[in-house]
Amino acid sequence: MGQTVPTVICKGENCLMNEGKLERLIDIMKLLRSEEGCPWDREQTHESLKKYLIEETYEYLEVVDLDDKARMCEELGDVLLQIVFHARIAEENGDFNIGDVINRVCDKMIHRHPHVFGDVSAETSSQVLKNWEEIKKKEKGVKDQTSVLQDVPKNLPALMRGYKVQQKAAQVGFDWTNPEDVFAKLREEIDELEAEFKKENKAGIQDELGDVLFSVVNLSRFLKVHPELSLTQSTNKFIGRFEHIEKSAQAQEKRLSDMSLEEMEALWVEAKRKNV
Repeated sequence: MGQTVPTVICKGENCLMNEGKLERLIDIMKLLRSEEGCPWDREQTHESLKKYLIEETYEYLEVVDLDDKARMCEELGDVLLQIVFHARIAEENGDFNIGDVINRVCDKMIHRHPHVFGDVSAETSSQVLKNWEEIKKKEKGVKDQTSVLQDVPKNLPALMRGYKVQQKAAQVGFDWTNPEDVFAKLREEIDELEAEFKKENKAGIQDELGDVLFSVVNLSRFLKVHPELSLTQSTNKFIGRFEHIEKSAQAQEKRLSDMSLEEMEALWVEAKRKNV
């Protein structure tokens, strides 16, 4: 740590400089990616870092659900680290740098808020969203709504992607008019899934199961509940109730594998009654 690394401001105790500033993190990343930095950090690429950006994003979402402000601060820092990491790799490759990233998003926010920075009128959130979508179309040169649907990222979680695709189709009126029709469509898809199951048609089962899930997503829009968040909540609830079953079994000095389904179901009902 004795030599000076060109273009690297942050080194050793000097990393304490610029406290609370973005430049501090940028300088730390420069050092980590330098010859005197960290072997692991130097080996990373945009591709190798993809999973970490996803993981850090979901870790932040989890602490938001917990309303843990201290951990929100920490996890947002981890997300920011991934952004700076990608920007540093891009800068080394001569593609763009963190300044370009910041300027691009600043320009985008100004351009997409003409009711704030320009002379466009938007008194409600719905008007803002409508303007936002129209501006996005013009920016991307989109001339048809199919392109808008195709523009929804394919690597989004499936429920989230389905939700966004349906939302964008609804923007041009391709949508159900009331929840009752959506409930009816869901029942129809479940019947079709059951028919394929009875025929033991694996390809048909996969296809119809997808239609059932897509209809559930459609229903969630009408009920104004996001399916991704709803499923996460139910999964957490399942884990909590399963924990109740296991702890109850342990209190009875039993193993779950030795209990009957009826015994476990009774404990499940007990967990529901206790709002576990």
